[in-house]
Amino acid sequence: MKHDPRIDALLKKSREVIRDCSLENGAIVAANTDKPYTPREAANYRSVWPRDAAFVAAAANLLGDREIGERFFTWIFERPEGLKKERLLFQKYSTNGRKEAGQFQADQMGAVLWCLKEFYGEDRESALQHQPLITLLAEGLAATWNGKFFNVHVTDLWEQEERHTTHTMGNNFTYTLAASARGLMIADEYLPNPLWKEAANQMIARLNEAYGMRQGYFLRNHGKVDDANIDASLLGLTWPFAICAPDDLRMLKTVAAIETTLAANGGVHRFQFDYYDGEGSAQEGGGAWPVLNFWMTVYWMRAGNRKRAEQYFFWVLDHVAEKYHGYLPEQLFADERTGIYPLAWSHAMFVFACDALGYLQR
Repeated sequence: MKHDPRIDALLKKSREVIRDCSLENGAIVAANTDKPYTPREAANYRSVWPRDAAFVAAAANLLGDREIGERFFTWIFERPEGLKKERLLFQKYSTNGRKEAGQFQADQMGAVLWCLKEFYGEDRESALQHQPLITLLAEGLAATWNGKFFNVHVTDLWEQEERHTTHTMGNNFTYTLAASARGLMIADEYLPNPLWKEAANQMIARLNEAYGMRQGYFLRNHGKVDDANIDASLLGLTWPFAICAPDDLRMLKTVAAIETTLAANGGVHRFQFDYYDGEGSAQEGGGAWPVLNFWMTVYWMRAGNRKRAEQYFFWVLDHVAEKYHGYLPEQLFADERTGIYPLAWSHAMFVFACDALGYLQR
């Protein structure tokens, strides 16, 4: 098949965006509003979400820009306000490390540990140059876990303030458990610690309980009261957190539910009844997220279905209109809305999708 020139053009743009969002002090912002390609109407995303930054740093590593990640690992240990005292990462930070929002999102800590593994693999000696960071994040995760749920309120990766775990409900976000468990397992690989390993195994046990036998897919939140709304973030159980194999029947059924409910005309939406659109009104409902289309690409390549993987991949390339000037937005809409662009996380996931499809080897 003839190579699509749009891929190389978008890879060039992705490298540009990733470099522009990786600041001199090591901070990685979600979008760099200082750049002339950022539209005036876009919301200010010039903040550090540790989760986004971890995905961006790992994508930069695939592109050969290892220094971006090395600077980020130093920043994430030294800069976030309160991290060394509380051993927790919160929603987002300013580029100098000042806390900008106070929601605790445990998955971000797991994502940073996963990113470290992406950098160093089995090279334990090199990874241990970041031993204080590994220890800090793993101890924070283990200390806030009581064996069945986190003993502080947690919001998931979509940051819906009205949705968080509570002690009274004893509930957990399934994606958060996957990210946290994988992070603790990685920390235990580099610095063996039975408490971290035990916490990871307990999290996986709770995650397995979140499979809804009646619904036939993983619930996004499980506890005394379940949240059965279908959520595309559950792709994370297979990649990058490798808790469920891509051919696990539970995973296949979950992905089928995501495709049936959330993949409207080929573009993947976050979850049922999602109204966030990045423009403030949300009256028309949320758009499709390139992040999730590319996540589907990675999933289906790991499941051995290249045709399905390419459908999700090329849908984005076919729908990035001229109004985005060759960049990837946070969301794609069927109407005139533009939303936020470019989003570093979207470009990072494009890089992962290219890697899964073999396009980075060209």
